[in-house]
Amino acid sequence: MSSNQAWFERAQAVIPGGVDSPVRSFRSVGGTPYTVASGRGAYVTDVEGNEYLDYVQSYGASLLGHAHPVVVDVVRDAAIKGTTFGAPTPGEVLLAEAMVSRVRGLEQVRLVSSGTEAVMSAVRLARGYTGRDKIVKFDGCYHGHSDALLVAGGSGVAQMGLPGSAGVTAGAVADTIVAPYNEVPTLNDSIAAVLVEPVAANMNLVAPNPGFLADLRAECDRVGALLIFDEVITGFRLAIGGAEEFFSVTPDLWSFGKVIGGGLPVGAFGGSKKVLASLAPLGPVYQAGTLSGNPLATAAGVAVLDHVTIDDLALLAGRVKNFAADLETAFRDAGIYALAPNVGALMGLYLSEGEATVPRNFAEAKVLNENGLYKRFFHAMLSRGVALAPGAYEIFFISLAHTVAELERTVSIAADAAKEMTA
Repeated sequence: MSSNQAWFERAQAVIPGGVDSPVRSFRSVGGTPYTVASGRGAYVTDVEGNEYLDYVQSYGASLLGHAHPVVVDVVRDAAIKGTTFGAPTPGEVLLAEAMVSRVRGLEQVRLVSSGTEAVMSAVRLARGYTGRDKIVKFDGCYHGHSDALLVAGGSGVAQMGLPGSAGVTAGAVADTIVAPYNEVPTLNDSIAAVLVEPVAANMNLVAPNPGFLADLRAECDRVGALLIFDEVITGFRLAIGGAEEFFSVTPDLWSFGKVIGGGLPVGAFGGSKKVLASLAPLGPVYQAGTLSGNPLATAAGVAVLDHVTIDDLALLAGRVKNFAADLETAFRDAGIYALAPNVGALMGLYLSEGEATVPRNFAEAKVLNENGLYKRFFHAMLSRGVALAPGAYEIFFISLAHTVAELERTVSIAADAAKEMTA
């Protein structure tokens, strides 16, 4: 039987660092990554045959859990007909219709192949539409790895301890302004757009303060800037209509990914017909992609959106809320102070040796993320058959496949892990 170590050594010989995305490495927690052979529902199995209760779920792409029959069936049927054409297909129309019918204010979308591509394209569109150069992003928010946005980022950038990235020129980020999350910046007429995660989920979890998003909307309106919601994580998970429905704040542009591909590579950006009319072939803002609107991804995305109901997301949010409270109690009973902030179906986890308050920005989140406790917790859980993201800056992704019994079992396992940490 092949081992995780053997596969990792083979990977390191032909893939930089042995991984195709830095967040998959165990750099911040130590050890050898497990190599996944298969997944089903709430579980993954590695090449050694070890089964893990999985809270990574492809960082939120698998809302229904792994290998859900609804997704598997439509992908199989689509693949038989052909995997890519470089031409219009019914599937891309069906997915676009499913999205605009669910999100208030979203009138048109352009499909792409990743969340990074979606955000990058939305920013370009905002600049082209407004005729302005500067954009505002928030410290600790991660919007993919395009040059202009790879500054003061969360997720893997923060886990690697990087302020940005080598290879990104000063000119590439000269028009990017960084502000603290949960503080509304004062804008002027040089700002094309403000880009924000409605719920910050790449610095661990930081919820928006009451009124923060509405005040951002008002400040953008004051100077004629566009408001962009990066809903790669929150889209169709926070609510059927995403963050717009959840917070009753309507942006000018959206970026989507993850859920809308049903586990296959996908992204999308969109907004009103008026703004989208600036996009080629109608307007002067160019964007293209050979695999955009891929028939396998669109089929999977439509299947997921059609399968998930309002009641499903309400049920999931309720489970997450109870799970978060139970985890906090389990840790505190073992002598570790834990905070598990949750917004809808999204949940984070901060650990501390003393009392702490829920972070409201990246600076506060970083203090708790960097105290070393998560690394110990991660390995204690992994050794007990529970897979978490290998870094404190990520959140828990709980799918509809995670039953109440599995969440309760996780709390029990976490209690044992916490006792081990304090022994």
